[in-house]
Amino acid sequence: MEELIEILESINPDADYETDGGLVDEGILTSFEVVMLVTQIEDVFDVTIPPVKIIPQNFNSAAAIWALIEELKGEE
Repeated sequence: MEELIEILESINPDADYETDGGLVDEGILTSFEVVMLVTQIEDVFDVTIPPVKIIPQNFNSAAAIWALIEELKGEE
């Protein structure tokens, strides 16, 4: 999770990723930043995020993103 927080902070350092639960819904992460995030997650965690998984509920918090990563790792 720490590595995920570092990625998020490199994309947008102005948010509190430990507690914020509306990263997409509140506009903290833009659609462009989500695309950047997806690319970095795929590279760092060696997973492929299918387009159907790129929805706000999977990217609204660091915990939700981490759960998605764990889910995708489990499918491999």
